[in-house]
Amino acid sequence: MGSENLQVSMDEFLPLRDVVFNTLRKGILTGELKPGERLMEIHLANRLGVSRTPIREAIRKLELEGLVTMIPRRGAEVAQITEKSMKDVLEVRRALDALCAELACERISEEEKQRLKESCAEFERAIKTKDATVIAKADVALHDIIVEATGNQRLVQLVNNLAEQMYRYRFEYIKDESQHERLVEEHRMIYDSILRKDCAAAAEAARMHIDNQERAVMRQIRLDNGQEQP
Repeated sequence: MGSENLQVSMDEFLPLRDVVFNTLRKGILTGELKPGERLMEIHLANRLGVSRTPIREAIRKLELEGLVTMIPRRGAEVAQITEKSMKDVLEVRRALDALCAELACERISEEEKQRLKESCAEFERAIKTKDATVIAKADVALHDIIVEATGNQRLVQLVNNLAEQMYRYRFEYIKDESQHERLVEEHRMIYDSILRKDCAAAAEAARMHIDNQERAVMRQIRLDNGQEQP
């Protein structure tokens, strides 16, 4: 069971319930807790060395985020990665990322340009580690700079609201090492377009980035379900 690999990372500044929530959420997002895996309060409490109360609170919050599903007579399960759920999230994120890229072209500061350049280089270094968690962190950092460069706080909020579920799909994409060179090239295209202030090219590169991710994760979902690879 995936929960055997979970480890609580205590933070003296966080309440226990938040530490447990972060632990379970990370387990789901990185695939340590598999889609469809039952989240049994007693088992998790024993595994993490806590009472059942913070486990119950964490599961409730994860359900609100769409990462956990409550099944009648079975209890809590890690939400499945389905074609429909993925398409719903990526459809919205595709539009938001294209808008972010367009606005960043117009509004990005010189300091943010430098940060974006450094972030692209950091992502390429992360790729060489072949550590999916390290790569995912570098990927999120790069995209966050583009979102911040829009200067639109409502847009930042909308992107952040999708961030957890988006991370789950992006992590599936990143785990596939055959996609790594493509990822590097897609980031370069977005970065170069923003530097040239070519709004149309930046938006198209952002859309292509999501489209390629959708195709890759779709293949993985179908393989996991025993279907033929398209």
